[in-house]
Amino acid sequence: MSARNIARFWEWGRKIICVGRNYADHAIELKNAIPTEPVLFLKPPSAYIREGSPILVPFYSSNLHHEVELGVVIGKGGTAIPQSSAMDHVAGYVLCLDMTARDIQEECKSKGLPWTLAKAFNTSCPISEFIPKEKIPNPESVNLWLKVNDNMRQNGSTSQMIFSIPFLINYISQIISLEEGDLILTGTPKGVSSVQEHDELQAGIDDIVTMTFKVDRKS
Repeated sequence: MSARNIARFWEWGRKIICVGRNYADHAIELKNAIPTEPVLFLKPPSAYIREGSPILVPFYSSNLHHEVELGVVIGKGGTAIPQSSAMDHVAGYVLCLDMTARDIQEECKSKGLPWTLAKAFNTSCPISEFIPKEKIPNPESVNLWLKVNDNMRQNGSTSQMIFSIPFLINYISQIISLEEGDLILTGTPKGVSSVQEHDELQAGIDDIVTMTFKVDRKS
């Protein structure tokens, strides 16, 4: 561990690695096949925002979706990390939203293009405060929920994940070395839907943490 403050990882962490379609019901709701190995994509650290800053609808999108996720904060880096010791590399967790320009993603998928424009734009990764590891002793048995304007949209358990956190750490680190301060987004349960300018999003992990964000459009 370095002297850097892991509780403020978003200020210096170098990458955000996201796992797509890690909940079968979500894959099905978007008419995707259930994956046999993890689907990975990246967000830059410039995607991070914290409470008090708005989620901005990209100027090129008219269908912005919310996806609530459990984020895993890496505290100790490594390459080809064994599943058996993977959790030793975890410093803690964070509640995340993977904001997705769904219309652009569908267009990219139809053309066989990467999802960068749909996933990596500024404000596409709202996060909560850092949650120390000991506050979530079993990260694969917590409930994620999200409300839009006080209406429940997503409510699912991390027990529904297809690929476990140790599996993901092992799989990712064989391809992309993990570093202290990196964040892994572990996928979203079903219930994703569109948000509009002025909507209020509230999300939580059980009663451990909650966060609230407003949606705006860059003028």
